[in-house]
Amino acid sequence: MKLRYALIGCGRIAPNHIAAVMNNAEKVELVAVCDPIPENMEKVLTPVEDTSSIARYTDYKDMLAELKPDLCAIATESGYHAAIAMDCLNAGANLIVEKPIALSLKDADAMIALAEEKGLVLCACHQNRFNKSVQKIREAVEADRFGGLLHGAAHIRWARNENYYKQAPWRGTWAQDGGALMNQCIHNIDLLRWMMGDEVTQVMAYTDRLMHDYIEAEDLGLAVVKFANGAYGLIEGTTNVYPVNLEETLYLFGKEGTVKAGGRSVNLIEEWKFADETEDSEAIKAEFGENPPNIYGFGHTPLYADVIDAVINKRPAYVDGKAGRRALEMVLAIYRSAATGKPVDLPLTDASTLEFEGRF
Repeated sequence: MKLRYALIGCGRIAPNHIAAVMNNAEKVELVAVCDPIPENMEKVLTPVEDTSSIARYTDYKDMLAELKPDLCAIATESGYHAAIAMDCLNAGANLIVEKPIALSLKDADAMIALAEEKGLVLCACHQNRFNKSVQKIREAVEADRFGGLLHGAAHIRWARNENYYKQAPWRGTWAQDGGALMNQCIHNIDLLRWMMGDEVTQVMAYTDRLMHDYIEAEDLGLAVVKFANGAYGLIEGTTNVYPVNLEETLYLFGKEGTVKAGGRSVNLIEEWKFADETEDSEAIKAEFGENPPNIYGFGHTPLYADVIDAVINKRPAYVDGKAGRRALEMVLAIYRSAATGKPVDLPLTDASTLEFEGRF
């Protein structure tokens, strides 16, 4: 029996969710799409051969009440993620929530607690964890091939112009989005924290709005992170690169290993050096590199496969709600450090993008 699936939000990222469902069609069935703008629903359904059995809703609450789907994905404006998620969970739906999982830690905690209470799967859509390159690097981390990590670095050097923000007025607002770090950079911030041991003790940061005076939030963020295991991290995120996206890279430096992932969305292994030399580095680069057509990569399909399996076998998702919360916490700690001009100690019990309204 297939899981009955509905997509809530039919914007920029929605086609990747539809494709992921189609690629897992033996175990999941698309029964509904929901968006307040009907044209958006029709556009996102273009690749689907027969849409006659797919319901369209402009109100997700009606969809939940009438169809009671087994699995929903939330791909709306970030500021609506938490409220929609709580309604979905209360309706008994397992969830995939686009990044960021929420815009406040209080909301993220409520989502996690409700999913646990209801026995439902909650997945944060950090699909880059499923990149072939990232999975290979994670394998090396878990095998301790680095001989102890010393420091890591995440660089997101991208371009976003005024037209991008005009396409959707919620972008760059504190209430619905946040800035470059929360929107464009959170995937790589998630990878850095995950690879470096997850537990963070302190963050020091600067953020600024240098080029985009028509948005509320930052277009540049620079941070130093101290991990509980004694390692350090560097984060550089910007949407000010001229004239187009330059790169997204992740570096890991250990006592006995050096790795660099790069490409459009950390989808290539560009450096692979270990003291044990158990394989040919050029062969690794060739085997575990991908060339996706855009920055979203190929990760949605395996992420969906994992969530479907998690629902069927009643286990947590590979990228669960707590992972989404950790990525959110990192960005909010950076924002708070930059706003106060002081180091911020983690863990944080509560923080929200709304703290920073009027920051620039």
